[in-house]
Amino acid sequence: MRLFSALASALLVAGILAACSTEETLSPVPSGSSTSSSAATSGTGGSGGGPALAGDPIPADAQRPGDATKGYAALINEGYVSCGIPYTAYSKVFSPAPANLRLPGRNAVNTPLPYSQTRFTTSSGVDVVSANCLTCHAGFLQGKLVVGLGDTQGDFTNNNQGSLADTAQFLLTNPKEKAELTLFAGRLKAIGPYTQTFTVGVNPADNLAAILFAHRDPKTLAWSDAPLLDLPPKVVIPVDVPPWWRMAKKNAMFYVAGGRGDHARIEMTASTLCTDTVEEAKKIDAYFPDIEAFIASIKPPKYPFSVDTGLAAKGSDVFAATCARCHGTYGDGGQYPNLLIALETIGTDPAMITGATQFAATYVKWFNDSFYGQIAHLDPQHGYVAPPLDGVWATAPYLHNGSVPTIGALLDSSKRPAYWSRKYDVSGNYDSSDYNEATLGWNVTAVDHGQKDEPVAEVKKHLYDTSLPGYSNVGHTFGDGLSSDERAAVIEYLKTL
Repeated sequence: MRLFSALASALLVAGILAACSTEETLSPVPSGSSTSSSAATSGTGGSGGGPALAGDPIPADAQRPGDATKGYAALINEGYVSCGIPYTAYSKVFSPAPANLRLPGRNAVNTPLPYSQTRFTTSSGVDVVSANCLTCHAGFLQGKLVVGLGDTQGDFTNNNQGSLADTAQFLLTNPKEKAELTLFAGRLKAIGPYTQTFTVGVNPADNLAAILFAHRDPKTLAWSDAPLLDLPPKVVIPVDVPPWWRMAKKNAMFYVAGGRGDHARIEMTASTLCTDTVEEAKKIDAYFPDIEAFIASIKPPKYPFSVDTGLAAKGSDVFAATCARCHGTYGDGGQYPNLLIALETIGTDPAMITGATQFAATYVKWFNDSFYGQIAHLDPQHGYVAPPLDGVWATAPYLHNGSVPTIGALLDSSKRPAYWSRKYDVSGNYDSSDYNEATLGWNVTAVDHGQKDEPVAEVKKHLYDTSLPGYSNVGHTFGDGLSSDERAAVIEYLKTL
């Protein structure tokens, strides 16, 4: 049992992975075979109200065309993480995944694996299993896996995955396999202290990118055990994983509009854990425009419960007057304005903007000087992007750090709990059916103390504490001026998007 936990934990961190759950899968196979992932609608958006200074529009960049069907196949079958646990060891510990954790369209060797893992052969010729993008970019709603939904179950509250991976060495006799596991475990040990979050459900992706850049030569991508740049702070700025379907409309990647130029080239930095040469990076890059095309083809899930259409119609009018200037308009003729909202206007937690993660100047320069920066670049801004709200009902919790559990609390800042937790089972998994239709978000329990006063470790790591650095729930108070009836109407309208 300890070995099972050890290898599972190592795979979790390898791709900034999600905690697995025994829930049913929705088919994500794209309906179309070819798309171009150029940013969709831009412009001035709706004519409604909102912040007095709505923000600056973010211009679109040309994107390489790709094939969405090929992209889905590459996403779930290719080994872009580049290293992992040798299959010889993996197969002695893990059984085939149950049918409800499998994905359609996988090749023969990957069909038995859970959605979050991929089996492939490394450049050194070793058969391994590692993480894939869906370990962060797939999540559960009402007991069903939704590809493209940001995961809210990942547990990154410990940093011993590399040492745990080492425990599998006794399962191996082949020297090449032992060397592969040593490489994999070594990379996990390097990133572990810099990817430890305070709370289950938030993601350390931005810090992960910084630590990986710090250990690589920007020109050759060669790994150095000794860091080549100053390392990022060990206090991780939390990230709430955004849904992929937003990328069909967004002109810039990341909450701070930092990802510009070719989106596929930025997305393929998922390979930086073990991709150690430009030659290998180019092979991965060759199919990432297809993966980007698949991402751009994803549609949000429909709201599964009843909607009061009369109340939603009233909410549409309130939304147009209060929210549309920043978040856009919807339905026939709808437009998304792609606005960057200044920190002084939005007022949300500033930690991500202050250069504490991959967006610090030294890591931005590394990226822009590297292979990845040849057709893409990082250019973080002093503000946050107002996202499109398609499928927003499914994306709780809210704000860039996941600090607000419901839309109701987002629209009324007096309702935001300072300390809260979701219901979880004996395995630590959250209940994806424990949803509040009235407030659009998770049912949570508010408590009267933060993590420093919680003596039980398991309870502590599930406690969202807004007093921690980067975890604040302040800002976005634009709904405070609405009446309770107006807020209820807006919530009903948002169910229709």
